[in-house]
Amino acid sequence: MGDVPALDEPLKKILGGNTAKVMAEHLGLHTAGDLLHHYPRRYAERGELTRLADLPLDEHVTVVAQVAKAAMKTFNQGRGVRLEVVVTDGSGALTLVFFGRGAYAREKELIPGRRGMFAGKVSVFNRTRQLLHPDYELLDRDSTAAAAEEFAGRLLPIYPACKQFQSWKLAKAAGTLLDLFEADGWQGLVDPLPPALREGRGLAALADAFRQVHRPRTKADIEQARARLKWDEAFVLQVALARRRHADGQLPAVPRKPAAGGLLDAFDARLPFTLTEGQRKVSAEIFDDLATEHPMHRLLQGEVGSGKTMVALRAMLGVVDAGGQAAMLAPTEVLAQQHHRSITEMMGDLAEGGMLGGSEQGTKVVLLTGSMGAAARRRALLDLVTGEAGIVVGTHALIEDKVQFHDLGLVVVDEQHRFGVEQRDALRSKGRQPPHLLVMTATPIPRTVAMTVFGDLETSVLDQLPAGRSPIATHVVPARDKPHFLARAWERVREEVAGGHQAYVVCPRIGDEEEQPKKAAGDDPEKRPPLAVLDIAEQLERGPLAGLRVAVLHGRMQPEAKDEVMRAFAAGELDVLVATTVIEVGVNVPNSTVMVIMDADRFGVSQLHQLRGRVGRGSAPGLCLLVSEAPEGSPARARLAAVAGTLDGFELSRIDLEQRREGDVLGQAQSGVRSSLRMLAVIDDEEVIAAAREEASAVVAADPGLSGLPELRTALDALLDKERESFLDKG
Repeated sequence: MGDVPALDEPLKKILGGNTAKVMAEHLGLHTAGDLLHHYPRRYAERGELTRLADLPLDEHVTVVAQVAKAAMKTFNQGRGVRLEVVVTDGSGALTLVFFGRGAYAREKELIPGRRGMFAGKVSVFNRTRQLLHPDYELLDRDSTAAAAEEFAGRLLPIYPACKQFQSWKLAKAAGTLLDLFEADGWQGLVDPLPPALREGRGLAALADAFRQVHRPRTKADIEQARARLKWDEAFVLQVALARRRHADGQLPAVPRKPAAGGLLDAFDARLPFTLTEGQRKVSAEIFDDLATEHPMHRLLQGEVGSGKTMVALRAMLGVVDAGGQAAMLAPTEVLAQQHHRSITEMMGDLAEGGMLGGSEQGTKVVLLTGSMGAAARRRALLDLVTGEAGIVVGTHALIEDKVQFHDLGLVVVDEQHRFGVEQRDALRSKGRQPPHLLVMTATPIPRTVAMTVFGDLETSVLDQLPAGRSPIATHVVPARDKPHFLARAWERVREEVAGGHQAYVVCPRIGDEEEQPKKAAGDDPEKRPPLAVLDIAEQLERGPLAGLRVAVLHGRMQPEAKDEVMRAFAAGELDVLVATTVIEVGVNVPNSTVMVIMDADRFGVSQLHQLRGRVGRGSAPGLCLLVSEAPEGSPARARLAAVAGTLDGFELSRIDLEQRREGDVLGQAQSGVRSSLRMLAVIDDEEVIAAAREEASAVVAADPGLSGLPELRTALDALLDKERESFLDKG
C-alpha cells in the first residue's frame, strides 16, 4: 500500500484479506471510500437506547442493553442446558438464549448490571422476543475511572451490519481507516464541493464530516456531518443531471408545429367533451417544446384517470400534422393492445387514413407487438418505413433493429418505471435526428423524487380529473376478524352485476406454479402463499358468484387469449374478471364499478391506487374493497387504511415512500440513483435537493465541461460507473 491512502484503495490492502473478503461478499464494501461512506444507521447512548419494545421480527438487529437477570435451565430430563439472559433498555425486555457448553462461559460474563451490544436475528418463542446465540460485546469491561467516564459520554455508532460482520467490527474497521487518513492529513481525499459553495452554505470540510459521522463526540457533530454528506450526494447527482440537460439542449431536433386545419383540428372538432384546464395547460407546454429546434424531454405525470392518454394522443397528432411519425411504447402487450384500441376508438375514421371509408385527413394507426403473426407484422413494418402509418403503438418489439421509421418525430413512453433506460434510448436513436420524448407515468411522484430520478426531464402535472369521472369509495374488508364482511363483499359484486355493471377481482399470484409451497400454513396468514387467480376464480364460480360469467386474465396466457378476454370484458360479455396486476394500468372499461383486491396487504400503496383507478371510469360511482387477513393495528392494516382514506395519489406516493425502502420506489431502472444515495432521503431532504439542483445548474451553465473543478469531475466519474452511466447519460 502507498503512504497516502486514497478513496479507491482496496480494503484488502488496508485491513487484510480475510476481513476485506467478508466485507466485500456480505456488505458490498470494496474500497476505502466504500467503507467511509458506509454510515452508521443510528447512534446509541447510555441513557437513550434502542426501544426493545419496537424490535422488528426476523430482522438482524444490534441492541445496546443491560442484563437484568440470567438463569441456567435444564431440559431433556437434565441432559441439555440453556442459559436464558433477560436484557432491558427501559422500554422493553429481550431474552438472549445460549445452548450447550458455551452457556457456562457466558454465564460468568452476562451477570446482572453488565451492559453490552448484542446482535442477532429477532424471533419469537412462547410469545417472548428473543435472540438465539447472539454475538455480543460488553461495554463496561474496564473498571478504570477514565475508561468509565469515556464510555459514559460515548455515542456508539450502530452500523448496517450482517451476521458475518457485526456492527462493532465495522466500527473498528472504520476507526482503522480514519487513523490512517488522519496520520496522513487526509491528503488522499478528493472534495467534490466547490470551495465557494461549501463556504457559502457553511458546510463542514469533508475530512471533518467523515470524522464526525464515524466518531462523533456530540449530537451536533452528527448533525453537521449529515448536513455535509447529504449535500455531496445531492449535488454530484444534480450536476450529472444538469450536464445531461445541458447536452440535450445542444442536440438538434426537427421542430414539429401542427398545421392549421389538419388532423389535430379535425380530432379536436369531434371531441364529445371539453378538455380540462389542466389538459389544456399541459398540452400548451408540450406544443411549445415540440416547436423548438432541440428535443423535448418531458415527464407527464398525473392521477389515475386524469386523461394523460388524451394529452399524449393530441401531441402525436400534432407531430403527424407536421409531417412526422409518433411511437407509443407500452410495457406489456395487454397495455399496448389497450392503448391501440382506445386510440383508434377516440380517433374514429381519422385512424383509417389511406383506407376506404377513412377520413382524408386521417392517418394509419398500427400495432406492433412481439406475438403478432408474420403477415400482420410485415404489413405494419412496411407501413412504418413508407410513412403510411403516422402512429405506431407497441411493446419493446418496436426497438428491434428490423423496425425502421420513415421520419420518427415523437416517442411517448408509458409507465416509465417499468422501462429500462437502454430501451428508451434505443427507440430514440431511430429518428433521423433525435426525436422529441414524452414520458408518462400514472404513479404520482413526489416533487423530490421527480427531481432526483427524472432530473433530466421537465415535469408537467395533471392533477384534475375530467368531468364525468365518478368518485371511488374504498373500504378495508378484514376477512380474518370479520368473515361476514367478506361474504357481504361478494353480495355487493352480485348487486353491481344485477344492476348491469361489471367487476374485477385481483389476486397477487397466478396459481399454476409447479412449485407449490410444501409447508402447511397453519393459522398464520403471513406464512401461507398469496391467494391465486386460478384458485379464487374456481371458488367464486362454485360458491358466492355461481351463475355469473367469470373469466381469468394473467400474464402467462397466450397473447390472443388475453386479448380475447379483454375484448369480451370490454364488450360486456363477461360479468367478473379475476386477474393479476396485468390490469393495473391503462385498462379502461367504464362499465366496471367494483373491484375486490384479495390479500391487498401484499401490494404496495401506489399499486393499490393504480388498481383502484380501473373502476369508477364511467358515470356510476366506483367501489374498491381491500380484503386482508392482516391483524388490526399492524403496519399492513395502517397502509390499507391510508389508501382507503384518500384518493390523492401524490399524498399516497409520499406515504408509500415513507413506509418502504426508497430503493423499492425508485425502482430497478433507477438503480444508479438508489445505489448512490446513502445519506440523502428523497422525501425528507426536499430543501437540500432543490437547493443542490439550483447550484448544479449554475455550475454547469458557467462551466459545462467542469474544467475548473477537477475534484467534482472525479466525483462524477465515480458516480457514473457503467450501470449508472446508462441511467443518467442516456436519459
